[in-house]
Amino acid sequence: RPALRMSIMPNYILGLDMGTTSVKAVLLEIKSRTMAASCALPTMSDITDNSAKEQDTGRIVDTLNQCIGLLPRDKLQHVSSIGLSGQMHGVLFWKAKTGATIITSLHASRDTSPLITWQDGRCSSDFLSSLPKPDSHLSVATGFGCATIFWYMQYRPEFLEDFTVAGTIQDYVVSMLCGLNRCMMTPQNAASWGFFNTSSNQWNTDILKGASFPLHLLPQLGAALGDFQCSVYSCMSVRTDAVLNISTSAQLTFTMPADFRPPDSPQTASSISFFPYFDSLYLAVAASLNGGNVLATFVEMLTAWMKDLGIELSDACLYEKLIGCALNQETSDLRVSPTILGERHSPLCLGQVTNISASNLSLGNVTRALCRGVLDNITSMMSAEYLQQAGVNRIVGSGSALTRNEVLRQEVEKAFPQPVVYGQNADSAVGVAMVLCDQL
Repeated sequence: RPALRMSIMPNYILGLDMGTTSVKAVLLEIKSRTMAASCALPTMSDITDNSAKEQDTGRIVDTLNQCIGLLPRDKLQHVSSIGLSGQMHGVLFWKAKTGATIITSLHASRDTSPLITWQDGRCSSDFLSSLPKPDSHLSVATGFGCATIFWYMQYRPEFLEDFTVAGTIQDYVVSMLCGLNRCMMTPQNAASWGFFNTSSNQWNTDILKGASFPLHLLPQLGAALGDFQCSVYSCMSVRTDAVLNISTSAQLTFTMPADFRPPDSPQTASSISFFPYFDSLYLAVAASLNGGNVLATFVEMLTAWMKDLGIELSDACLYEKLIGCALNQETSDLRVSPTILGERHSPLCLGQVTNISASNLSLGNVTRALCRGVLDNITSMMSAEYLQQAGVNRIVGSGSALTRNEVLRQEVEKAFPQPVVYGQNADSAVGVAMVLCDQL
């Protein structure tokens, strides 16, 4: 009689990423390190459209629930670990209470503020210069958690009185999953808030206390990871790779040598920052605020102009037509500096269009020049020569903007002498699952 064989369901890691415009859930099979299922949904959570950039926390959490609910239930029953990453720098506030259990009842509390995102622009240069100098190699910019809390202290102190805990959106989800009455934050996210020393892994409590900062809002060190570090982890296969990710914003990064130590104080004029990675390593990062969002703004502007002229065309349809026009325009002598959002190292340097002539104003010319401008900006922050000197042999291109824009990919390949490869798309949800898998 043939022997009976028991079918054993493999174990999985559930990776969750709380992104700026969408959330994603993936199931990674532990033994094979392969992705068994995934789901990504847009949050549609923006609730402001000015210098204050906020998102509806409840809508983000509801979208996360939807993502998890669309994964195979038989596999969810065999999840052994959960990893979280999410958008860095931002902050939300809540009242401490016992949280809920994953999958069936994960819901945002009414005692939770909106998420003030990394894109928030309410902290002016004058306001930032009035803050105490941090004991850190990283400077503080608008949209950073501690800077936002300082802003509320000065302009809306009554707002802070309603809350007892603060953290990133991913830290908030961890608190709910684990039923914590406090926030646990990894050094990756803490570094993105400002006033955190990555060498000692401690908050600048003495400096903050001297500025009457509400120290009870500072998270303890703990669980959720930064989406940037996790996205790099998911696609950087060797140390000699650099990862270029262009999605909402744009980042170019590579791993520093094991003996690298960051400077003692902020290099405010430098376009390159050093963020904690894994295994006590650092990433050299050119983090541009201007990426796919610049192209989206261009499309929105044209759509609005056309609507004023009585012509209706969806953003998606217009985007496709613009790319087609630009593909027929191999070069352009029009020069576009696309820094419409400024940059953290140069917040007052806004966008410009130069070398305008009667012959270079076609849609193909302008779109081609804009795509090249996005690359010119990121390579002005971290040049191809800088990468070569660091021993970078290959560029790994990833991100939603690169995926859908062939013109942008062409400009990437013109910008770097190193070969550019695609197909290893940076994915924070996959990355955080891989980190957990490698630690098992």
